[in-house]
Amino acid sequence: MLLNDVTLREGDQMPGRDYTAEQKVKSARALDELGLPFIQPAFPASGEKDQSVIKALSDDTDAEIIGLARAVERDVDAAVDAGADVVETFVPVSDLHLEHLLGKSREEMLGMLVDTVDYITNRGATPHVTLADAFRADPEHIVEVFETVPEVDFINLADSVGARTPASVQTHLDAIESDVSFDRVGVHFHNDMGCGTANALTAYHAGVGKADVSIASLGERAGNSSLEEVIVACAVDDNDTLGIETSNLIPVCQSVLDTIGEEWDERKAVLGKEISEHESSIHTAAMLSNPETLEPFDPGTFGGERRLIFGSATGSGGAQRLLERANIEPDESTMERYLEVLATNGPVRLDEALNLAHKEFGK
Repeated sequence: MLLNDVTLREGDQMPGRDYTAEQKVKSARALDELGLPFIQPAFPASGEKDQSVIKALSDDTDAEIIGLARAVERDVDAAVDAGADVVETFVPVSDLHLEHLLGKSREEMLGMLVDTVDYITNRGATPHVTLADAFRADPEHIVEVFETVPEVDFINLADSVGARTPASVQTHLDAIESDVSFDRVGVHFHNDMGCGTANALTAYHAGVGKADVSIASLGERAGNSSLEEVIVACAVDDNDTLGIETSNLIPVCQSVLDTIGEEWDERKAVLGKEISEHESSIHTAAMLSNPETLEPFDPGTFGGERRLIFGSATGSGGAQRLLERANIEPDESTMERYLEVLATNGPVRLDEALNLAHKEFGK
């Protein structure tokens, strides 16, 4: 499954945000270092800022740069003129969105789509298509789009309002599987019910070709499928890094968030330092024995850091293992004294805990 990062476009659409062109360009270049095949940083028709972002990146990244466009020529022109490698046009496919958002019939929408795909191709860019509200549309209508524009490499099915769970995503994909090549299927999930990443993983296991992701799930409302969560889950569960340079994943994601001025919770999956921080006596003792005991993955694999904390919460098991690691005999009186030292000086990290042991008991 190929990944398309939408952090910079989706994040910039959140209320109160207005990323600068410089922030977007710097962030996209950092994302490119991860080896992402696609980056969608902008909606060029929105104005000069997003056009300048595409122009700055179009010849400067290994990733294909995607410009988003409505199914109208002026949007396509804005993307192509800015230098986008791919122009991704979007149209509604559910009855609900056709009536209340587009105000056109299905036949009119298909005509618009065909004309737009042809126009993108004639202008020298690669067309991709996103079908808005696809996971609430009849499967036959999705198949109809695939048959209508067979030359399009990727047609993305969007869960535009985050209305689906892994079970209903699987059911929807099952309904089109016999009629559609999943190599051409992309997915775009929102996280309104907390299922964005889980839905992307369901699509991955179903064999879809592409997924939209964003760092820390940044995006409209509750955000999108989390880039870092999808990558780590596939690496851990399926030994598949999705072609991403994982050794620097966490630092790159954090640097992008810093660049665009977004904060993240220290308990945020993958990115937060507290998820690989251990302090309770049972936990630290086990972690000193074998870190796999209480970790789903070694944070160092993805550029993160494990933090073992010692202090008043440290128990005799942890003290024993620390003393053994410091080559100090862990007899009962030594451990009792060492626990007092840790309680007085803590909380401290592993290196400082070992230094305290050497200082107090070393010879």
